[in-house]
Amino acid sequence: MTEDTSHSPAPVADPIDPTTTAAWSALEEHDDHLEGSLREWFAADPERAARLTHDAADLHVDLSKNLVTPETVDLLLDLGRAVGLEARRDAMFAGTHLNTSEDRAVLHTALRRPSGAEPALEVDGQDVDHDVHEVLRRIYAFADSVRSGAWTGVTGKRIRTVVNIGIGGSDLGPVMVYEALRPLADAGIEARFISNIDPTDAYETTADLDPETTLVIVASKTFTTLETITNARLVRTWLLDGLRSSGAITADQEKDAVAKHFAAVSTALDKVADFGIDTDNAFGFWNWVGGRYSVDSAIGTVLAVALGPAVFEELLAGFHDLDEHFRTAPLESNVPVLMGLINVWNVNFLQAETHAVLPYSQYLHRFPAYLQQLTMESNGKSVRWDGTTVTTETGEVYWGEPGTNGQHAFYQLIHQGTRIIPADFIAFATPVRPLQDGDQDVHELFLANFFAQTKALAFGKTAEEVRAEGTTGALVAAREFSGDRPTTSIIAPALTPRVLGQLIALYEHITFVEGTVWGINSFDQWGVELGKQLAKELAPAVAGDEQAIDAQDSSTAELIRYYRAHRERA
Repeated sequence: MTEDTSHSPAPVADPIDPTTTAAWSALEEHDDHLEGSLREWFAADPERAARLTHDAADLHVDLSKNLVTPETVDLLLDLGRAVGLEARRDAMFAGTHLNTSEDRAVLHTALRRPSGAEPALEVDGQDVDHDVHEVLRRIYAFADSVRSGAWTGVTGKRIRTVVNIGIGGSDLGPVMVYEALRPLADAGIEARFISNIDPTDAYETTADLDPETTLVIVASKTFTTLETITNARLVRTWLLDGLRSSGAITADQEKDAVAKHFAAVSTALDKVADFGIDTDNAFGFWNWVGGRYSVDSAIGTVLAVALGPAVFEELLAGFHDLDEHFRTAPLESNVPVLMGLINVWNVNFLQAETHAVLPYSQYLHRFPAYLQQLTMESNGKSVRWDGTTVTTETGEVYWGEPGTNGQHAFYQLIHQGTRIIPADFIAFATPVRPLQDGDQDVHELFLANFFAQTKALAFGKTAEEVRAEGTTGALVAAREFSGDRPTTSIIAPALTPRVLGQLIALYEHITFVEGTVWGINSFDQWGVELGKQLAKELAPAVAGDEQAIDAQDSSTAELIRYYRAHRERA
């Protein structure tokens, strides 16, 4: 199938209220009369697992342990079609301004289009492919110079640590990818990350670093993000103080030191220059890239430096693999479509409120946190893209931890609690670090837990089975497991950069599917603005302005007074 990128973006259609569709009514009727359990459904249909398992690039996805029947899936697909899912998907890839509140295209998928892709993508008069690959070329050249040692600090020493300063999408994505792929960091360069405006974050991250061998990347599109620019100034002070105190530089070399130890990811070149960063070392991206969708943009510069351009290219290829699957696969076998629609089923018909993501890979320990921003900032909304109120429950609270740690913490609630918590289990056939404990392959022991948990959640343990083990009395009920706890299993050959890109894009497109059904603009984030605005307004009160304190509500005023009474200063 050829992607149509030649036309001008069309106007955005009004959202279709899903609850007014025949498909929604059919799902309500189906839900009311749905009978049986996973035990019964598997026993009645030997082909259930095969029927509900699909491949998306290198991801093997088993949906069979969800609380759906083939009829449920068919009705969900009808719902997707009824709300115009296919047309909206195609509009996104074509550059239609789906971000209606900011009048912007949604083109994170363009960040990973291969060079020379046909037809060329032009949106709003911009040659998108050319611009994307020109920025990548500059990033790769910069990364190669740092990795090779051609780029040095102001004293001529090689860079050994790159510190990324950003917040939100400028931090969560790079941190997650670096942690996932850190075994591939082969140039002797460690990456570290500062995001929190809590001063201890900047302090602890730099405490044991050598300013002479540290490169800092400041990631802020506008170069005005409060947390990021505050931290950038703190680290600049740390670097210059350290270089001066060691005698490495004199006062008249400070400008050169900043230029040799700082780079930027920003389009505000005037502010970048005012900070002291050479604008030749500033890498931009566009307003059609949202922060939580930006790890494969210039925001990933820290990854290109620490892991290398070849790794970053492979990551982009994985993203594109899933983009093409989402764009071209029939809905019946389209994994992000199916997973997104099943999430809608869980939220709107089974009343699930949270969603666990449980990677059986320690290297993915930051993946749940990354997904929290991707999913909750995208779909945590009560207004549709035309400004009207939503007509359904929206959003899911995403959370999770790597297995088997979670098994010894919160799995109790998932197994035997009173709430249904759908869970995605993620694993890899080949470990990054294979180890043996005597004759025991430890990865096989690890994955035995992966397989066991989804089996236990699906099929449970009956009272009769508990009694057959010799348990009696009141303890029988405590050891009984109801089963019918929905899970999706995702397994891939190995955690490679390409597979990681596929996994991230999978959840991007799942988020899009849910937002389309709910009529949500998944690409703005006005809900984060009020708190930031109030923080600026409260700054005088926190600093001790009594008139400003008195102007607050009684709770806020008393909290500020408590803070001021107990604040100790050196």
